[in-house]
Amino acid sequence: MWNNHHALNMLSGTLLTAVALGVLYAVSLQLIQPPLFPIKEINVQVIQGAEKGRAELEHVTRDQIEQLVRNEIEGNFISVNLTEVREAFVKLPWVREARVKREWPHGLNVTLEEHQALAYWGSHALVNTYGEVFRVTADTDLPVFTGPNEASAHEVTQQFRRFNRILAPLQQQIAEISLTARYAWRIQLNTGTVLELGRNEIEERLARYVSVYNHSIARLSQQGPLAYVDLRYPNGFAIRMPEVIQQVPRKSGTRRET
Repeated sequence: MWNNHHALNMLSGTLLTAVALGVLYAVSLQLIQPPLFPIKEINVQVIQGAEKGRAELEHVTRDQIEQLVRNEIEGNFISVNLTEVREAFVKLPWVREARVKREWPHGLNVTLEEHQALAYWGSHALVNTYGEVFRVTADTDLPVFTGPNEASAHEVTQQFRRFNRILAPLQQQIAEISLTARYAWRIQLNTGTVLELGRNEIEERLARYVSVYNHSIARLSQQGPLAYVDLRYPNGFAIRMPEVIQQVPRKSGTRRET
C-alpha cells in the first residue's frame, strides 16, 4: 500500500477533508454559542390589519414583549430559532400574526398584527375583522354575533357588513346578528327592533324593509320602538309593537316563508 501513490493520495485527501470538516464543525459550535454574536436589539413594528399600514400597539404591552424576550428567546443571532420566537409572539392574547427576521449583525425585526375586535362571539369570545374567533378579556361596546359553531363566524361577519350597508340609509345599525342551526338569520337593531329574515332572499327582504320604512313603518315607530318585524312573508310583513300586534296588509292567501 505504501508504494501505491494513488492510494496514498486518496488517503491523504480523505484525512485532510476530515480535518477540515472537524475544524469547521468546531468553529460553527463556537459561532452559535454565546457570547459570540449576541442579540442586542429587537425592533417591534405593528401593522394594522389587512391594509398593512403602520400602527401603534393598542393591546399588547411593552411589558409583555420584554417578558417574552427574557423568557422565550434563546441562543444568539445565528442560533436563535425564528419559528419558535414567532410562535411565542403569536401566543400573546391580542396578537393575530407575527413575522420575525434577522437583522445583521445583532438584531431581530418583529412585525406584529393585533386582532381588531369587531364583535363579541356569544358571551365567551370576540370576533376580529377577518371573521376569526379569538379569546381575550375585553370590556367594550360591540355588536354580538352568534352562530351554530365558530366556523360560521366568517360567514356571519360578511353578512353583518352586507346588512349594515343596506341599513345605512336609515342610519340604523345592527346590535346583534344571529345565524341559527337551520341557517335562518335574525338581527336586532340598535333601536331594539328585531328583524326576522329567515333563510331565503335575506338581503332582498331587508332591502324591502328599508324601502318602505319611511312610508309606513316610521309612522308606527312614532308610538314607540317596534318590538319585532317578521319579513318572511312574500308580499308583506308582520309587525309587533311592545303591547299591540299589528299586521301590515298583504295579499290574502299568502303564507309566511322561511
